Amino acid sequence: MSRRLNYYQASPEAAKKFAEFSQTLHQNPFLAKIGHLVTLRASQINGCAFCVDMHVKEGKLAGERELRLHHVAVWRESPLFDAKEKAIFEWTEALTQLPAHGVPEELYQRVRAQLSEKELADLSFLIVAINGWNRLGVGFQAEPGSADKQFGLDKAGLS
Repeated sequence: MSRRLNYYQASPEAAKKFAEFSQTLHQNPFLAKIGHLVTLRASQINGCAFCVDMHVKEGKLAGERELRLHHVAVWRESPLFDAKEKAIFEWTEALTQLPAHGVPEELYQRVRAQLSEKELADLSFLIVAINGWNRLGVGFQAEPGSADKQFGLDKAGLS
């Protein structure tokens, strides 16, 4: 799974709790619909090959259209995402690449106009989680596709 060390084996209790936190978020109906795109976008920004690979496959298995998966990298220019989804991507990018002086009020208000308080809080927790996984994946050089069988991602039919 990882070229450097297996962080699940090295710290099993923390890994289990972090995985449970992530699973709780993905069971949320709002996040179940958009979550794979959010985690894909944050993973692209962070350069986590393991997570990009995983979230493309998860998205496909969850019924996401392949073209939308490809367009996540160019969401601003893509006609495939609505205003709410674009606000979600904008918030994802802001929390993934924290601006030097914090998230601007204008951005917060623009996103808040599209999302309920609960949606924004849940989305923010998902962004926190994926950024954590990205840091583990990048730091320990997790190998793309190495957990496909374990997570059932081999069923996505992508190679």
